Amino acid sequence: MILMVLGGIGSAIGAISESTRLQFGYSWLQAFMFCLSFTMGGLFLVMAHHLFDAGWSVPIRRINEHLACLAPVMAVLFIPIALMAKRLYPWMTSNPTEDHALAVKIPLFTAPMFYGVAVICFIAWIAISFGLRNASLRQDTEGGAKPTLRMRCISAGGIFVFAITFTLGAIMWMKALMHEWFSTMYGVWYFAASTWLTLITVYVIAMALKRMGPLREVMHEKQFYFLGSVYFAFTVFYAYVTFAQYFIIWNANMPEETFWYVLREKGSWWDISMLIIFGHFFVPFLALLRIDAKLTPWLMIFLATWSWIMHFCDISFNVMPVFHKEGFVLHWLDLATLAFMVGVLATVFLKYFAAHPPYPQRDPRMSEGLGRYVSPGPASPSLISESGGTR
Repeated sequence: MILMVLGGIGSAIGAISESTRLQFGYSWLQAFMFCLSFTMGGLFLVMAHHLFDAGWSVPIRRINEHLACLAPVMAVLFIPIALMAKRLYPWMTSNPTEDHALAVKIPLFTAPMFYGVAVICFIAWIAISFGLRNASLRQDTEGGAKPTLRMRCISAGGIFVFAITFTLGAIMWMKALMHEWFSTMYGVWYFAASTWLTLITVYVIAMALKRMGPLREVMHEKQFYFLGSVYFAFTVFYAYVTFAQYFIIWNANMPEETFWYVLREKGSWWDISMLIIFGHFFVPFLALLRIDAKLTPWLMIFLATWSWIMHFCDISFNVMPVFHKEGFVLHWLDLATLAFMVGVLATVFLKYFAAHPPYPQRDPRMSEGLGRYVSPGPASPSLISESGGTR
């Protein structure tokens, strides 16, 4: 509530004042893309759970479902970006006949398509996330195979919709700030960064809920170890994708691609790029090399805090050089908009969590995830053959 109130007041002041309105627009976009990572990361982890028929991740599935169901809140938070789009994205008011880079990207880079993509993305994310959670809640009350099969079917089709819409969102809302730039890795980069951040955040949330009681009986070392292991894997995956994007562009040395990095080598943006290289990859990578590190609470809390800082720097590195070409600037509106959005999302998440069971109640994989063997019941009479054996 404190974050929401203070951040909301600061954001309102920035939006009203003409001298800070453009700064507010970029700060709001930066905070929006930062917070969207939690929603999309949660949605992916829910679908991955069902697609792989995982057992260990059953106790944390409800946390990820609630994160994914923050999509309607993100749709509302997108409204200021939609209203300020023409000031944030200069290509919206450019003439394609005078801008070759814009002309070759029509009809994607047009005002109708910009708003159309936003509508399609949020409708898809809301439909998938609430479809999965509704089926999950029906599984709690009804049991049986139907809700489980429905969640698997939604995930099977939803993963393709997720990949397309998530890539479009990253391109239209961040990459389009410099519409001349070409990159085929941008959607994968944002996906890797978002899932990386969500994994360590879910780790800390689950640890807190275990200590407070709601997840005390279902969160064991196994769940925390695997969460830490997947976080470690996405640390490497993020580094691979980020380096691959840079190396391909550097090796080709084409002006329509390299200018994006040339701008980010000026002033203190060079320092931020070095911080991302060593802080975003080497710190978590080296910290988690020991197998027992993934079960060390103080270390994981430190890595969660560090990951939030690194992801903020990463998003700023992609958004802010358009506005602050001379170097990195931590404006008070950056903190105000981020505090407001985090406060809103946390409030809605806690409301979701209080309204539903803290973890799936009748998931068939729960016993497997907890490492417990459930002996089968007596055979049904219809399964007993005349010879006394079972069919």
